[in-house]
Amino acid sequence: MRRSFAWWIALPVAAASAAVANAQTIAPAPQAAPAATEPVIEFSADAVTYDSNSDVVTATGAVRMEREGNYLAADEVVWNRNSGEVRALGNVVILTPEGDKLVGENVVLTDTLRDGTVDNLLVVLDSGGRIAAARGTRSGRVTTLENAIYSPCPVTTESGCPRRPSWSITAARVLNDPSQERVRFEGGRLQLLGITLPLLPVFSFGTGTNGDSGWLTPDFSLSTKKGLEVAVPYHWQIAPNRDFTVTPHLYTGVWPALEAKYRQLDEIGAFQIGGFVTYGEIESADPTATDEANDRGIRAYFEANGRAQLDPYWSITSSLRVATDKTVTRRYDITRDDRLRNVINVERISPNSYITIAGWAFQGLRSTDEQDRIPFALPAIDAHFRLPNPVAGGRVEIQANSLSILRIDGQDTQRAFASARWDLRRLTPWGQELTLTGYARGDVYHTDEVNETAVAIYRGTEGWHTRGIGALAADLKWPLIGPALGGTQRLVPRLQVVLTPPTENLEIPNEDARSIDLEDSNLFALNRFPGYDRWEDGSRVTYGFDWALDRPKLSIMTTIGQSYRITTRQIFPEGTGLTDRFSDIVGRTRIRYGRLIDITHRFRLDKDNLAVRRNEVDLTLGSEQTYVQVGYLRLNRDIDPLIEDLRDKEELRLAGRILFHRYWSIFGATVIDLTSQREDPLSTTDGFNPVRHRLGLTYEDECLELGVSWRRDYEDFGTFRKGSTFALRFSLKGLGR
Repeated sequence: MRRSFAWWIALPVAAASAAVANAQTIAPAPQAAPAATEPVIEFSADAVTYDSNSDVVTATGAVRMEREGNYLAADEVVWNRNSGEVRALGNVVILTPEGDKLVGENVVLTDTLRDGTVDNLLVVLDSGGRIAAARGTRSGRVTTLENAIYSPCPVTTESGCPRRPSWSITAARVLNDPSQERVRFEGGRLQLLGITLPLLPVFSFGTGTNGDSGWLTPDFSLSTKKGLEVAVPYHWQIAPNRDFTVTPHLYTGVWPALEAKYRQLDEIGAFQIGGFVTYGEIESADPTATDEANDRGIRAYFEANGRAQLDPYWSITSSLRVATDKTVTRRYDITRDDRLRNVINVERISPNSYITIAGWAFQGLRSTDEQDRIPFALPAIDAHFRLPNPVAGGRVEIQANSLSILRIDGQDTQRAFASARWDLRRLTPWGQELTLTGYARGDVYHTDEVNETAVAIYRGTEGWHTRGIGALAADLKWPLIGPALGGTQRLVPRLQVVLTPPTENLEIPNEDARSIDLEDSNLFALNRFPGYDRWEDGSRVTYGFDWALDRPKLSIMTTIGQSYRITTRQIFPEGTGLTDRFSDIVGRTRIRYGRLIDITHRFRLDKDNLAVRRNEVDLTLGSEQTYVQVGYLRLNRDIDPLIEDLRDKEELRLAGRILFHRYWSIFGATVIDLTSQREDPLSTTDGFNPVRHRLGLTYEDECLELGVSWRRDYEDFGTFRKGSTFALRFSLKGLGR
C-alpha cells in the first residue's frame, strides 16, 4: 500500500534515515559555528526510496521540486547524488523564474534544477508563444533549442482537434535569453497559411514588457501617383517610457521620403512629435492651372500633440499640425482633412467651475482657401462657475468669455461678455416637469476693416459696440407612460415659451454663429444660433413631443416639433427654416431591432408646402461580422449661394462587409456626390460624381491579419489627381508582446 506524504526539507534527508539508530549511541560532538546556509531543494512526492549502494534517491508519484525559483513537476524523479544528475520522467513541467514553461517527457538536469537537456521539448513563453523542439539545452538562463518551431497560434480547435497554426517560424536553432528579453532564430523559415517563405539569416523578436528595438513589419502599396511603395519602420526603444520610430518610404514613381515619430510618457503626462519630409513636384491648387505651373521643392508635414496634468485641477493640452503645401497630405496619404487645426489649451476643471485659456490657428488645404484671410483666435478665454448654493431655489451659472479674432489680411474682431443663468426645475402635482430659466448677458465688441468681409450679413459695423441680452423661459414636459403593443410606450408632449426683448444683432460682426440650421437638436435651445455673436431675439413658442415604444428586441423613438414667433425680426437668412413666424417642422426617428437593424431618419419639412428641406438617413443592417450601411443626405434649403457656410448638397454613402468564411471577409465602401447645379448653383458636378471607392479582402484570426485593398479617389484639386491605390496589410499578432 502506497503511503502519501509531503516533505518540505532537504532532499538528502532520505539518505540519512538508515543511520538514525546508530546515532543514539554516539556522544554529542562539540557544537561548531554554523556553516553558511546552502540552497535547499523543497519537494513533495507520494513515495521516496533510497538505494544506499548506488547513492540514488528516487521520488515517484506527483513529484514537485523547487530550488531558487526553478520549479519542477514530474511523475518520477531520479537523483544521483554522486554525479548530481536529476532525471525527470513522465509529464515533466519546468517553470523558470522568468515565467517561461518547459514541457517534456525525458528531462536531464543538474541538482540546481536550472541547467540540463530535454528531449521532445515544448517551451511556453511568458509572452504567450510556444516553441516545440526535438532537443533543448539550458545553461544558466539561456535555453538553446534544436530543430524548433515557434507559433503564438492555437494548435487545436475548440473541440480539441488538431489544427495547423496560421503562421509559424521554423529554425535549425533557437536561443531564448531572458536576460536580453529576446528570442533569436538562426536558419529560420516563415510558414504562412501553409506557404513557406524565407526569413533573414538571423531573425529575433523581443519578449519583454518594456518594448524592444528592431525592424517592424513593412507596408506595401501601389498607387497611380507614387508607384510602388515600400515602408520599413525601425523602432528604437530608448527607455520604458520613451521610443522613437523612423520609417524610410521608397517609391518607384516619386522621390523617397522619411517619416519619424518620437513618443514620451512621464509622471505628468505624455506627448508625441512626428514629421514627414520628401522632395518632389508640388501640384498647384489653382483649378485653372496646368501641369507646367507646378514647382519642385521640399514637401513636408509636421505634427505634435500632448497633454500634461499639472495637478488635480489644471492641465495643458496641445495639438500642432502644419504642411508645406495644400496637396502633400493627400498625395502621401497622411490625412484627408481639408484644414489643419493648431491649439494650445490650458484648462482648470473642478466640480463647480470650468476655465479654458486657448489659442487657435488654422491652415486651409482647400483650393479656395486664402491663408492670409483665415483667422487666428488668440486668446480664447471661457470660464463657467456654478454657485454651490441655490438662489431662489434654482441653480445659478455664471459665464465670462473673451475672444480675439485676428487676420493677416481681413477683418479683425475682439469681444468680451459676462452672463448669468438661473434654472429652476420642479415637478407639479399632476406629474409635469416644469423648468424656469432666467438669462442675462452684457457684451462689448470692437471690429475694424469690415469691408474685407465679402458676405454683408457677417460684417457688422466698424468700431466699438455694446449689447445687452435678456431672456425668460418656461419649459413644460408631461411624461405619459403606459403599456402598448406588448411593450411600454412613453408620450412626452413639450411646450416652451421664450420671452426676449429686441436685441442689436446686425451691428455686431458674426464670426462664430454662421452655420445656422433648424434641426431636432436645437429646436428647444434658448438660442438656436450655434455661437455667441448672434442672439435669437423676439419672443416665441415652441411645441412638440417625444414618443417611444420599447418591446423585447424592438425600440422606436420619435421626436417632432415646430416653433411660432410672437414678434417678427428678420435676422435669419432665407432657407434656414426660421425666417417667418412659423418655423419649419423638424424631427428625428430611430428604430432598432436587436442588433440586426438600426435606422435613424432626420427630416425638415417646409412649413408652407411640406417640401422636404432636409432628408437624412443612416441605416445599418446585419451583425458585427456581416453588415450593410447606407447613408443618404439631401439639403434642399434654397439658400443664397453667396452664404458659403450653408451650401445645399446631396450625398450617398454605402459600405458593407461579408464574412464568407470563418476568417475571410470582403468589404467595400463608396461615397457619391449627387449634388447638381439645380441644388447648388456653384457646384461643378453633374448630379452623379463619385468621390471615392474602396474594396478589400481580409483574413483575420487570433494571431494573423492579412489583407489587400483598393481605393480610388476622384478628387480634382488644381493639377492634383489622386487616382487608385492598392495596399497590402500584413500583421503577425503575438510576435513578442
